[in-house]
Amino acid sequence: MEITAEQLAAAVDELALTQQPVMVHTSLRSFAMPVEGGADAVLDALLSRGCTVLVPTFTAPQFAVVPPTTMRPARNGIDYASLPDESADRPGASAAHYTVDCGVIDAGMGALPARLLARGEARRGGHPLNSFAALGPQAAELVAAQTPTDVYGPVRTLADENGAILLLGVELNRMTALHLAEQSSGRRLPVRWARAADNRVIMVETGSCSEGFPRLEPWLRPLARSVTVSGSRWSAYPAKETLAAAVAAMTADQSVTQCADSDCLACRDSVAGGPVGPVSLG
Repeated sequence: MEITAEQLAAAVDELALTQQPVMVHTSLRSFAMPVEGGADAVLDALLSRGCTVLVPTFTAPQFAVVPPTTMRPARNGIDYASLPDESADRPGASAAHYTVDCGVIDAGMGALPARLLARGEARRGGHPLNSFAALGPQAAELVAAQTPTDVYGPVRTLADENGAILLLGVELNRMTALHLAEQSSGRRLPVRWARAADNRVIMVETGSCSEGFPRLEPWLRPLARSVTVSGSRWSAYPAKETLAAAVAAMTADQSVTQCADSDCLACRDSVAGGPVGPVSLG
C-alpha cells in the first residue's frame, strides 16, 4: 500500500490552501506508509491546486566563514572562544560564495526542499546562509523580497499575500517563520558571516534557536486547520495571524521561547534582545 496523489491533493483541498502561497515544512517519515512518488508527489499535490510553495534551502555548513575579530558583536548567541583561529578563514583563503544558481543545499533541509530546488522553474532568494526557494505562480515575488540584509523578507511577503504555513508531520520547532516574529517583537536577530561575491566577509542576519517555539502552542493552536493523512498530521496556519499572535506572546513575555536547555546560549542571548553594539550588515 502507498499513499496516492489523490489522497495528498484531497488533504490540500480540505485545508483550503488552493491558490495560496504556502510555506511548507515536511517530514516524509511521519507517514505510516510510503508516499507514491515521494517528496515530488507532495510538491505536485500543492502545485496542482495552484499553490506557490516556499521552503527553506539553507547553506550555512557550506558557506559560513570564521568572523574577523573586528566583526563579533556581543550577545550574539555564539561562544567566540570556541571558533577556529581567524587565520583558518583569512581573506583570500577561499573564494567560495553563495549564488542563487549554485544548486547547493544543506542535506538537513530534507527531501522536499531539495526536490523543489532541483526543478528548473524554482526561484531562490539572495541570502548566502539562509536562502528560501519557491515554485509556483508567485515564486518570483516571494524570493525577490530576500537579500543578505533581510533574511525573512519572503516570510513577510507571504503574510502580506495572506499565505499559509503548512507543517506536514512536524511541530512548531520547525516553523521558521516564527523567527520573523522574534524580530518583530523587538529582538535583534543573531548575525553570522559569509563571503560576498567580491570575496569580502560580510555579516548577515540569521535565526536563533527554535526548540522553544512549541511553547507558543496555546497562542497558535486556535489558528490551525488540521487533517491527518495516513498517520501524518498536517496543520495549516494563516501566516499573518500566526505571526501577530506570536509577536503578542513574545512581547508580553520574551522568555516564552526559551528552550528546555538552561545552558542554551542562543536562547539566552535572543531572549535578552539579541546582539548589542554596532552591527554593519551586508
